[in-house]
Amino acid sequence: MQIAGLQKLSLVDYPHHISAVVFLQGCNFRCGYCQNPDLIAPEGDISLPEQEVIDFILKRKGMIEGVVVTGGEPTIHDELEQLIIKFKETGLKVKLDTNGSDPEKMLSFIRRGLIDYIAIDIKTSFPKYSLFSENKHLHEKVEKSFRLALLTTIPYEFRTTCVPGVVDQKDIELIAEMVKGADKYCLQQFRPNVTYEEDFKKVKPYSREEIEEFRKILEKKIKTVEIRGL
Repeated sequence: MQIAGLQKLSLVDYPHHISAVVFLQGCNFRCGYCQNPDLIAPEGDISLPEQEVIDFILKRKGMIEGVVVTGGEPTIHDELEQLIIKFKETGLKVKLDTNGSDPEKMLSFIRRGLIDYIAIDIKTSFPKYSLFSENKHLHEKVEKSFRLALLTTIPYEFRTTCVPGVVDQKDIELIAEMVKGADKYCLQQFRPNVTYEEDFKKVKPYSREEIEEFRKILEKKIKTVEIRGL
C-alpha cells in the first residue's frame, strides 16, 4: 500500500472536525472526470513512509480531531485495516471515503469500531455503473454498501459529483429512491480543470439552478441535502 499524499490540515473533509487527510494510491474505478487522476494507477510517483505520516499526525494531535483516509479507493488495500488501527490508537477519529465496492470490509470496520464516519460516493444510477468498471456485478456490491450505511449507527453521507453526461435528472430520481430515508446527501459541483480523460475538460458544469433542482428532488426522500463547490 502506497501513501501518495498527506494534507496536513483540512477544515472541510471531515464534517464538524479539523482533520488531516491521507491519500492512498490506486483505484478499482476508472471515472473519466476524476479530479485525482494521479491516484488511479496502482503505483504513483510519490510514496510517503507510513511511520512518518503517523508520527506527523501524533504531533498534530492537539490541533486536529480526526484523520480522513481517502484515495484512490482505500478499500482495495489489504493493509488498510492495520493503517486505520494505527490511526485509532492515536485517539483521533477516523473518516473513510469509499466508492462502496467492498461492503464486507466496510462492515467489518464498522462492527469493530474502527471508523467513526463514512462517506460513500454514488457515481450515478446503477444502469450507468458500467461507465466506471467492466465488473458486471459491481452494482450489487455498491448497493449492499448503500444498505449498510442506511443501517449503521455511525454518521455517514452519500455524495455525488454532478457531471453532465454522467448524472442527469433521471439518475437523481433513481438515486433518491435507492437511498430514501438517508440522513445526509451531498451534491458536489464538477470542475473540469483536472480530469482523468481529456474529453471531460470540455464538459460545461451544471449551473447553480440546475443543481438546486437536483437538490429539490433528493429532499423529497432524504433528510439533509447539501451542495458543495458552488
